[in-house]
Amino acid sequence: MTKRQITVGDIKLNSRAKTYLKRVLDTNRLTYGPFIKKFEQSFAKLHHCRFSIFTSSGTGALQAGLAALKEFYGWRDGDEVLVPAISFITTANIVYSLRLKPVFVDVEPDTFNLDPEQILKHLSPKTRGLIPVHVLGLPANMPAILKLARRHRLKVLEDSCDAMFVGVAGKPVGSFGDLAAFSTYVAHLLPTGVGGFLTGNSKRLEQIARSYIFHGRHQSYLSIDDDDQAKLKKALKNRFRFDRIGSHFRLTEMEAAIGLSQLKTGEYQVNIKKRQKLAAALIKLLKPLEDKLQLPTIPAGFTHAFMMFPLVLKDKNIDKWDLIIYLEKNGIETRELLPLLNQPAYQKTFGRLENKYPVAKNLNQRAFYFGCHPGMTLKDVEYIADKFHEFFQK
Repeated sequence: MTKRQITVGDIKLNSRAKTYLKRVLDTNRLTYGPFIKKFEQSFAKLHHCRFSIFTSSGTGALQAGLAALKEFYGWRDGDEVLVPAISFITTANIVYSLRLKPVFVDVEPDTFNLDPEQILKHLSPKTRGLIPVHVLGLPANMPAILKLARRHRLKVLEDSCDAMFVGVAGKPVGSFGDLAAFSTYVAHLLPTGVGGFLTGNSKRLEQIARSYIFHGRHQSYLSIDDDDQAKLKKALKNRFRFDRIGSHFRLTEMEAAIGLSQLKTGEYQVNIKKRQKLAAALIKLLKPLEDKLQLPTIPAGFTHAFMMFPLVLKDKNIDKWDLIIYLEKNGIETRELLPLLNQPAYQKTFGRLENKYPVAKNLNQRAFYFGCHPGMTLKDVEYIADKFHEFFQK
């Protein structure tokens, strides 16, 4: 086979996206407007939530959500939030940046998601919330996590940046916790280039979060549509009234137009099914290597979006980096599986914690992933599998 170039993500704009983008340009309206409003409404409905807020990134959604929880429930600086020991660094970063303390919890070896059985050992009188992560498209065990959270009065912010349109026992991700954050980054499941969503059901949490992403501005003036001529004096006064210390996490009508086009055409459903089909083919082709590779697992009742395709190297006589370099030289782009505790910045901040989390430590040493996206073909899958077989034969 000839060498291919297989990236971890891909995006192709459909014809409706181009039509929508032209419509945005024709209106000369880029700030919060009709495309964002419709995109928010559609996304919330698909995830069984009362509201969604379109943000500049999944990071922005997570930070706005946690800030809203902290303010509404009166958490104090130094209160603790549980986060998994395997995740993109954002999950813990936002806790630290809001002057809360991230407390790490080990993960399940087969799903890579937060292990509910490890939660109790990390609880303290200062524990206020937890952030389960749906790693690479597979939902965390939300029924078990929610049972513990309710028992100990913990608030739950789902980090669903890797997962959309999937769930547990028919209940979609994003609808379990008090709030949930999603990402629409270019390599993710509903790509808009950059972007994210915060979803939930509490009107007050929504008001705080919308204010937070707009520098903390007063809730009565969050877009130019709030220039109410009948109440002009009040509107003018609130334009520069800031009720909290917020940030800037808003996006434009352009990104919303791209995302909305995928919802309107049903492209998002086609893409998820294609990812699942590609993953099933990969699992079948790599099954003869199960003594050397831990293949993805999907617990009963769970659905997997396969934002990426993860693997864990079982054979400890083989260096993970030798395999990764071999794949990269053959045009297969890879990433490590979300190492967190061994990051230099975290070792400086929290000390050397990795030995306390044996599952995460093993994954840091042995796990990685590559692409599983709609831009790929079954021929690409066959090529990837052939390269794995070649490597282990050598």
